[in-house]
Amino acid sequence: MNSGKLKDTLTVGDVARRSGIPVSTIHFYEAKELIAGWRTAGNQRRYHRAVLRRIAIIRIAQRAGISLAIIHDALRDLPHDHVPTARDWRQFTNTWKDMLEERIISLMQLRDQISTCIGCGCLSLADCPLRNPDDRLGQEGAGPQRLVPKKL
Repeated sequence: MNSGKLKDTLTVGDVARRSGIPVSTIHFYEAKELIAGWRTAGNQRRYHRAVLRRIAIIRIAQRAGISLAIIHDALRDLPHDHVPTARDWRQFTNTWKDMLEERIISLMQLRDQISTCIGCGCLSLADCPLRNPDDRLGQEGAGPQRLVPKKL
C-alpha cells in the first residue's frame, strides 16, 4: 500500500509516540491485520495518518472487553489509506450499535444481580433455593439463564 502524499505518512516511531503504544504492539496489530502499512524503497515502515484513528478504536474496544476478532471484522471495511468519510463512519457505527447495546444490557444485569446470585453463600445458581427453586431455569438451558436477554 502506498499513500502518495508524504505528509500523510508516519514512521512506526511516529505512530508509537502519537498513539501511546509500543512499537511491538503496532507490529502485533499489523500482523493481526487490524492496521496496515507499507515499506519504502529504503525498506522503512510507513503508515497513513489514518492509522491513529484505527488504533484509538482498537484500544477503546479492547478496554471495553471486545475481542480482536470482533474488532478485526468491524474494521475490515474502514480504509487504511485515507481518513474515513462520514459514510464510512456511519456504516462502522451502525454495525457496532446493536452489539454494544447488547453488551451494556448484559453488563448491567451482571452488575445488578451478582450480589444476589452469591449473596446467600451457596455459590450455585443450580442449587440456590432463592434464585432458582427446583432448578426451573435448568430446563431452559445451560448457563446463567437470568443473565441472557430473552429474544422476542
